[in-house]
Amino acid sequence: MSLTLDEARRRAALLSDVSYHLALDVTSTDAFRSRVVVRFRTRGGDTFLELRRAESLAVTLDGTALATAYDGDRIPLEGLSPGAHEVVVDARLRYVTDGEGLHSFVDPVDGERYVGGYLGLDVTQRLFACFDQLDLKAPITLDVTADPAWTVLSNALPASADQGRFTFAATPPIPCDQFVVVAGPYHSVQWEHRGLPMGWHARRSLAAELERDAAELRRVTGDCFDHYAEIFTEPFPFDSYDQVFVPELNWGAMECPGCVTVNESLLPRHRVTDDDRRRRAMVIAHEMSHMWFADLVSPVWWEDAWLNESFADYMGFQVAETVAGYPGARVSFEAAHKPGAFLADRRRSTHPVAPAAEDVPDVDTGRTIFDEISYGKGNAVVRQLVTWLGEPDFLAGVNTHLTRHRFANATLDDLLSALVTASPRDVRGWAGVWLRQPGHDTIRVTHRDGVPVLTRDGIRPHRFTVSAYSASLEPAGSRLVDLAGEPVALPEWAGLVVVPNSHGETFARIELDPYSHDAVANGLAGLPDPLVRAVLWATMLDQASPAAHLDVLARQLPRESSPTLVAAALDHTRNALVRRVLSPSAVPAALEVVAAACAHTGDTDEQRAVALARGLAWATTDTALLRRWLDAGATDQGWTLDPGLRWAVVHRLAELGGLDARQIEAQRRHDGTAAGELGALTALAARPTAAAKSAAWAEMTGDPDISVRRFGALAAGLWSLSQRELVAPYVAAYVAVAPSLARRGHAVAAAVGRAFPAVPLTDQELALVRDALRDDVPTVLRRFWEDELDDRTAAPTTPSTTDLADMAARKPAPW
Repeated sequence: MSLTLDEARRRAALLSDVSYHLALDVTSTDAFRSRVVVRFRTRGGDTFLELRRAESLAVTLDGTALATAYDGDRIPLEGLSPGAHEVVVDARLRYVTDGEGLHSFVDPVDGERYVGGYLGLDVTQRLFACFDQLDLKAPITLDVTADPAWTVLSNALPASADQGRFTFAATPPIPCDQFVVVAGPYHSVQWEHRGLPMGWHARRSLAAELERDAAELRRVTGDCFDHYAEIFTEPFPFDSYDQVFVPELNWGAMECPGCVTVNESLLPRHRVTDDDRRRRAMVIAHEMSHMWFADLVSPVWWEDAWLNESFADYMGFQVAETVAGYPGARVSFEAAHKPGAFLADRRRSTHPVAPAAEDVPDVDTGRTIFDEISYGKGNAVVRQLVTWLGEPDFLAGVNTHLTRHRFANATLDDLLSALVTASPRDVRGWAGVWLRQPGHDTIRVTHRDGVPVLTRDGIRPHRFTVSAYSASLEPAGSRLVDLAGEPVALPEWAGLVVVPNSHGETFARIELDPYSHDAVANGLAGLPDPLVRAVLWATMLDQASPAAHLDVLARQLPRESSPTLVAAALDHTRNALVRRVLSPSAVPAALEVVAAACAHTGDTDEQRAVALARGLAWATTDTALLRRWLDAGATDQGWTLDPGLRWAVVHRLAELGGLDARQIEAQRRHDGTAAGELGALTALAARPTAAAKSAAWAEMTGDPDISVRRFGALAAGLWSLSQRELVAPYVAAYVAVAPSLARRGHAVAAAVGRAFPAVPLTDQELALVRDALRDDVPTVLRRFWEDELDDRTAAPTTPSTTDLADMAARKPAPW
């Protein structure tokens, strides 16, 4: 049962002064004990606590045992008199394997056990009984009974650890969905910075990787902290700052106050690329900014989730780029993140960056707000706001907002009120068109009497950089312009290539004039500024027909020097074009084009060579090449196969019939980690036999306790682009069974949605999905399916087989 907006408003009006004292016992391996003392004041009447799926339950109200009509979701509290009350709920609950509750994980490397409460929307209630809503912030005190040899971490500093009982100080008032507890034999690196205890932690089997990166992690943490201490007038609001690489986190990271949980993918086991470092620095900066925007000041309801995520996403990329020392963070945003935001903004499911509260009627719907609109588009819109206002006025307004609402809740209107006091510009008018309305404008380059002119189709004011180039794309100048209803003429750039929004300051579709478009199509990879190239790669691939898309890739990818842009172009080609646009008959020739573009052999840049090798690994049909790489543990140019690349090679070899189950098992044993187990599952499911597909499908749908990661790994192998006819029977089977699978929980529903058939579908198969959506489909799954339908039915015309064959035969452009 998902909490509704109306229920949350009624409960918030009824209750005040909420606090929790929670005791957890995690010594058992099959279930845990959760005992919580909930204190609050009420105006009187009826309310309820949420507690999901307790196996046993005892409740007392003000010292008296309560015979409660617990329904597996809610504990009713009826007939409360006005004043203070105390409820004690003692329950036994099961650990989970979907990351939503108290998650249990056994490390296959050493057999060690780890548990973690990774919470979020509607999840805290799977750990302890609570009033599970944002605007009932409360201090939380924690006691944990666990293995005495374990490390136990939470939002506050530990008060004591004796004989396996770990106690923690009370937190300041925080939303209960931001509570966290992690426990296990963690390896730790700890220090103090400006008097604040800090730490990085990882599983014991990842100790070498943590030590390898410890100096960098510590430096980036300190740089971000110092920067926020400088720009925010409110001091850091918590008494410690831990960051924990936790197993099987559903998010990239989670901004739990004082104790951030981080996905282990950000601690690579082998090669650490510049992209890895930039991404990790961005996440560190993103999550630390949340200590102010989400934790110190929190939304009232989920429609303002963007206030958390858009702000933090902007700060993450900005601080990584300008403070933490990772140039190229903005390049990665423009190339790999912003295109997804434009795609999301064209779907039926698009919504304003800041929707109305009534547009998010329950928490289930709130889950769908954590999307490319709130992150990618919201990031871009916040950047445009900073550009439009100027950073000093923007930060002045932000600081007023944080001080007014410290340890409380606030809305968009509260933020706008603070910005109005800091800026003479029409902030509310700006918000009305940028934040309250979906969609985006188009900025066009046209000509009047040979003079390039910028025009806007839309309703929003824009401030951005426009750049000019010669016919050979040599830089000829750039400047900042304001564009609204009136065209902007650029007479000084007559006869030149003109690129609006060349540095990505605004969020708008770009349409180049024919002369500029042709020059870019012919010389994109030769542009000297990688940020401009990122903007133009995204523009060219997003707007191109399939044939033109593959033509640009074939001619420009072998010349592109940035590993970031190589990887982004290949990801876009695979996911947006090959999966969703091409007909089944066009896929083989398209893969030949991709393989040829990735097959350049003279590269001396390891990171670029590896990015191309990853593309070649999923596109090639050359089993001899893949076998040679696997046997040597390196590419033909001598670049070592890191675990991710190695499993990509294993996957593709299995898909092409080049590896059997015994050989895949040998690779799993060679790896020996949890990631290796998932890689082996994918490879087994990818084998081109009916038996392999049947076995994968049976495990995906037959095991009610399958973890979301096993499910996803099996789906990744099941839906093979090269096996369209073999997997065709499972399309209808997936559509039939997915709604029932999705009802197991939100994380499972998201995993089922991500497992949508990753192959080109026929009109008849798409019709099956449309028909199913007429019935009762869980909210999270419905959003995935509707988005897939929009992406596939709005696709450009599929290129002819002749066009693709011609491109496949063409040699890549020389260096």
